[in-house]
Amino acid sequence: MSGEIVMFITTTPYSSENTHTIIRLADAALKKGHRVRLIASGDGVFSIIKGQAPRALAALEGLVERGLKVDI
Repeated sequence: MSGEIVMFITTTPYSSENTHTIIRLADAALKKGHRVRLIASGDGVFSIIKGQAPRALAALEGLVERGLKVDI
């Protein structure tokens, strides 16, 4: 049975490197053919808001096109 990599983000995209790290990890996992799900909760939801700095949404949109599933 194949699994799914689940990543959970709860920090704002501008307070730490967590959002950037999640994007890079998700990208690498998708490139290796893994199924990946991102759960954004609390302040982590700000990572997926249009116009938010830094521009994490654009990178996440590209990952969604490649199969990333996002839950809020």
